[in-house]
Amino acid sequence: MATAVALRDPRAFVDPQVWEREITLMVRDNPFDEVMAERLFGQAVAYLITAIEKWGQGLEMCCGRLVDMAVHAFILDTRHYREFCEKHFGRFLEHIPEIEFKYDGSVERTAHIIEDNGFAVDWPLWKRDFGKCGPCRPGENCH
Repeated sequence: MATAVALRDPRAFVDPQVWEREITLMVRDNPFDEVMAERLFGQAVAYLITAIEKWGQGLEMCCGRLVDMAVHAFILDTRHYREFCEKHFGRFLEHIPEIEFKYDGSVERTAHIIEDNGFAVDWPLWKRDFGKCGPCRPGENCH
């Protein structure tokens, strides 16, 4: 009999007050309700933690445009994003977007990397952008 593997909870990586703040900011600034904001921010945190833990491996991870909205919302709350990076990475995790979008399957590949890193993937949020783009700059150690 196979034993269930405990999934990593994105909430464990963000202080509860900061989590609530990010959800509130996303609802304020986007056409999302709290449920969608929670889903997106959870995927953004899983993505960022995975990018931090896989940094330097040349995986060229990137999320699609939908999840990237939550990543950008966090980055714009600079103090909290900087503190998150310092706590989990020891320094600031750069965000270096490419000017042109790449259509190379990297969004789908990234979702599988996140899943392999122990996080639940909210597949509908990722599948939406599988055939679209990955905006992160090739060859960079960033997210």
